[in-house]
Amino acid sequence: MSIAVSASIATDHLMRFPGRFADVLLADQLDHVSLSFLVDDLQIRRGGVGGNIAYAMGILNRAPLLVGAVGADFAEYRAWLEKFGVDCSTVLISDRAHTARFVCTTDDDMAQIASFYPGAMSEARDISIAALAESNTLDLVLVGANDPEAMLRHTEECRELGIPFAADPSQQLARLDGDQAVRLIDGAAYLFTNKYEWALLLQKTGLGEAEVAAKVGIRVTTLGANGVLIIDRDGTEIEVGVVPENEKVEPTGVGDAFRAGFLTGHTAGLSLERAAQLGSLIAVLVLETMGTQEWTLNKDDALERLAAAYGAEAAAEIKPLL
Repeated sequence: MSIAVSASIATDHLMRFPGRFADVLLADQLDHVSLSFLVDDLQIRRGGVGGNIAYAMGILNRAPLLVGAVGADFAEYRAWLEKFGVDCSTVLISDRAHTARFVCTTDDDMAQIASFYPGAMSEARDISIAALAESNTLDLVLVGANDPEAMLRHTEECRELGIPFAADPSQQLARLDGDQAVRLIDGAAYLFTNKYEWALLLQKTGLGEAEVAAKVGIRVTTLGANGVLIIDRDGTEIEVGVVPENEKVEPTGVGDAFRAGFLTGHTAGLSLERAAQLGSLIAVLVLETMGTQEWTLNKDDALERLAAAYGAEAAAEIKPLL
C-alpha cells in the first residue's frame, strides 16, 4: 500500500531541565504562573510529526509520500529525508514564512513543556489531497497534527474520494472544538490518540466510547510505559506491552515512531498485535536517542529485542519488515 503522511514538518529545539517541573509548579498559583527554567543542553534537530513519521517509514523501506508546507530553509532537511526514501515531491514551499519551530524542555521525569510556532505550516491548508490523488497512488493517508484547517480539509477530501485515512489529532486536539473533532475522526480507518487525548476527545465531542467506535475503524490508544490498547472493528481488545528501554534519553517523537511502525506493519499484512509490537520497537529506539530522526535500525539487535519482549515467533513474523 502507498501511504501519504499529511502532518507538520518542523525544526526541533530540544532542551533538558535538571529537575522536576512538579517541584516548581504550584497548583494554586497557576493563574499567574511566571517561570524560567535554566536548562543544561540545547539540541537543534529535524522534526515535526510528518517528518518524524515519514523518516521512520523510510527506514522501514516504506517510501512514504510526505504532504506538508515548509519554508525556503527546507533544502537540507529535504535532502536528508530523500536519502531514506521519503518522497518529498508534493511538499509545498512557502515564499513568505520559515519552516515551523518546535521548542521543548524535558525534565528528569520525562515531563515536557513546549511551544510550537507554525510558520509555513499554516499554508498546508492550501494543499489538496484530491489534486495529489490525480498523480499519486494514495492507498492510505495519515492525517496528523498540522494546520487545523489542513487537517479538516484533508480528512474531508479523503471521505469524498473514498481514500482510507488515519486520524491522529495529537497536539492539535486542544485547538479543535467538539464539532471539528468529530469532523476530523468521522470515517477514519484508524484513530490514534494517547490516553490523555482519548479522554479529551470524549470530553470535547460529548460522545461515548461506543459512539466513537461507530465512527471509526481501529482505535489505537498509546499508554506510555504501559504499552498500547487496540480495539478492533468488532470490539476485540488487544493490549501490547512496550519493548524495555536500555535508557531514557528524550521522549519527543516516541508517539510518531510508534505510529510509523504500526501502520507500516499493519498495512503490510501483520496482525494488529504484531504491528503494535513493531511500533513499540521503533518507539523505544527513538526514546533512547537524542533527536527524533537520529536513531538507526540494527536488524540483528532489533530481532533480539523483539524476541526478548514478545517471543521468538513474534520476532520471526516481524523480521521481513526490518
